[in-house]
Amino acid sequence: CGLGGPAFVMARDYGARVTGIDIEAPLIERANARAAELGLADRADFQLVEPGPVQFDDESFDVVVSCGAFTQIEDKQTIYDECLRVLRPDGMLSSYEWMKSEGEYSDDMLHWFRMEGLTYALSTPTSHEQLLKEVGFVDVSTDDRSDWYRREVAAEYGRLKSDWYSTMVDLIGQQAADHFVEDWRAMTVVCDKGEMLQVYSRARKPAAQH
Repeated sequence: CGLGGPAFVMARDYGARVTGIDIEAPLIERANARAAELGLADRADFQLVEPGPVQFDDESFDVVVSCGAFTQIEDKQTIYDECLRVLRPDGMLSSYEWMKSEGEYSDDMLHWFRMEGLTYALSTPTSHEQLLKEVGFVDVSTDDRSDWYRREVAAEYGRLKSDWYSTMVDLIGQQAADHFVEDWRAMTVVCDKGEMLQVYSRARKPAAQH
């Protein structure tokens, strides 16, 4: 859930009751503090979890939302199993994830991973769909928004090299600022080559059998 941005939108604009989870304690602390500031503490709750199976009862939620979490999880079958378990019958899984094209990672992709400093386990849209169906989801669909994202990344890279650069240097120092500029340059490369994809997907848990 990170700092809780999407959760606040769901709670404030759509009246949802949201439980956010993350493995980073400082993010959870800040998200809960922000929920209180926004007057949403009764609708948006954030919990620290350990990697692995989630500690929620079966059929606890109507919707499960992932914003980039599956991107970094190697054992995708286990997390998809958990999503299916905690969803009520007819519940929906909605996710936005970075994915990859077919084939091995290129040197450009590996360089970008190093600049990001994160562990990525990218799947292809085809393998993502197939695994969701194997786990038991139905009505699985994917929507590749990579063309839009490619334009956004290029625009962001341009802003980082513009007047923003001197501001970044003032705030975080030249070494860190240069790192972010190179990180975004590397991302434009893998996006332009079609190696890194931005994909939205939806899947439904089957209705209860009577």
